[in-house]
Amino acid sequence: MNIRIFILLFFMAIAGSMQAQVKFEANVSKKKLGVNERLRVDFEMNQDGDDFKAPAFSGFTVVGGPNQSVSNTWINGKRSYSKTYSYFLAPSGRGKFTIGQAEITVEGNTYKTSPLQVEVTAAVETPKDGNNSDFVASENLHLVAEISNANPYLNEAITVVYKLYVSPRVSVSNWRELDNPVYSDFWSQNIDIRQLKIETGQYEGEPYRYVVLRKTILYPQKTGELDIEPLTLSVAVDVPSDRRDIFGGRLYETIDKTVAAGKRSINVKALPTQNKPAGFTGAVGDFSFKVVPSKTDLAATESLNVQVQVSGNGNLKLFDLPGLEVPSSLEQYEPERSENVKTDLRGTQGSITDNYTIVPTQKGKFPIPALSFSYFDLKSKSYKTINSDEILLDVKSAPAGSNYTPGSGNSVAKQTVEAGEQFRYIKLNTNLKSINSGAFLGSTLFWALLLSPGIFILLAIFLGKKKEAIAGDVAGNKRKKANKLARKYLSEAKKNLGDQKTFYIALERALHNYLKAKLHIQTSDMSKDRVMELLQERNADPETRTEFISLLTSCEFARYTPSSNVAMEQDYEKAAKVISALDKQI
Repeated sequence: MNIRIFILLFFMAIAGSMQAQVKFEANVSKKKLGVNERLRVDFEMNQDGDDFKAPAFSGFTVVGGPNQSVSNTWINGKRSYSKTYSYFLAPSGRGKFTIGQAEITVEGNTYKTSPLQVEVTAAVETPKDGNNSDFVASENLHLVAEISNANPYLNEAITVVYKLYVSPRVSVSNWRELDNPVYSDFWSQNIDIRQLKIETGQYEGEPYRYVVLRKTILYPQKTGELDIEPLTLSVAVDVPSDRRDIFGGRLYETIDKTVAAGKRSINVKALPTQNKPAGFTGAVGDFSFKVVPSKTDLAATESLNVQVQVSGNGNLKLFDLPGLEVPSSLEQYEPERSENVKTDLRGTQGSITDNYTIVPTQKGKFPIPALSFSYFDLKSKSYKTINSDEILLDVKSAPAGSNYTPGSGNSVAKQTVEAGEQFRYIKLNTNLKSINSGAFLGSTLFWALLLSPGIFILLAIFLGKKKEAIAGDVAGNKRKKANKLARKYLSEAKKNLGDQKTFYIALERALHNYLKAKLHIQTSDMSKDRVMELLQERNADPETRTEFISLLTSCEFARYTPSSNVAMEQDYEKAAKVISALDKQI
């Protein structure tokens, strides 16, 4: 019995210690800065501690702080606590410095942060404050172009994968492409990405989330140093601010940030000239080659098909196939090209085929000479040549009813026609109808063509007057413009109807974006009192102002309290109505 009690107490003690685990850590806004920049250091704990002791900050001067912020939230009965001490530091000189350990005491136990290394370099052109939202967005958002091979051969496939890395400190709501790269010295093909997938990884040794935005296959068409132009995006980044809502949750500020994958250069090597085959036409990769006839035994004037095919992995669309040569007794038509290829990160794979149609004109045995195909093999870095077999055609006599003349060159055998039958295809009995020259005058078509100019003139006058009436309806035009503006800002919220949390976040962001566009204020200035004051200055109706503030309050409460689909639809309609009303009033 005592053993059972002891085991029970032991596990209860372990559970209690896990629940009461103290987390105390230090974070810096950046690990490398210029001597003319400022550094922000945050000491964050998940339990309220006593006797906080900051480090000495050797090599820096404290220019701000300590600023203290506390977050204490309850979500689904679970308490979440956070307390942060923030300092702003100015470097006293260049060099590598260590942010020492800070200390706190929790329930009689002392906890310390880990030291942090910071490098101070020469002054930068544009100094950035460690607490600046634009700077925070820049430091935590990166667009990278990953190149599979920076030193390829001419016509060797390389891949460029564009990844957008986002730090856990910020979030991204949407993005759009500002400038697409033009690959002027490459043959290029984009690989379709059906659905963007968020993955986890590391950027410069730190944990990040990333998404692959684009994959492109490039085949360099020139030797030497070639530039790959950058991809440029406009990204909406949500950056945490120092402000909190009534529940203690941190408020975010949306920053429109332009990011670009830096210009990359590759050095393209020329293909070796030593042992280069005479028939080499630029094929680079790993290929197989074959020449296949549809049949070898046939009659004169009967056709056959010969396929000249190259298959494998490489620059399949960027070289010529060897041409088929036949004896003069065989009539040869221009080949038809068919392609069965696909492109992925491994390159272009599949086959290309030239289909030749050949018609023998004489009886006999006719050889079609063998063909050879040469390519540069990337694995062995050498040229390889594949030879096909000679094709021997055995042409029998011509079919019954046909005639051929031996030695007649490329002429195809003609059908024998008996005397007297050469005109049997000409019709001698005609079935002609007379034309009445006066039938057009007075017809329906005649009067329609005669009256149509007058009808068009009257229609143009009517449409012109209607357009003038619409332009003169100032109130109606304002109403249409306001409704269109409301739909524009609320489109994202409408897509998320039914998903309570996402809907109200999108609705709140739409209201904030509308205010930023109309009142030219930042998210950090959007307190309810300030918004009410600005709307009053712009002569907005008191009822409309009250409804707008109540919508903001509803968004804050609804993210943490249950709400029905009917309530969400009512809030959406109310937001559309309020935005339309405000746009007409201010």
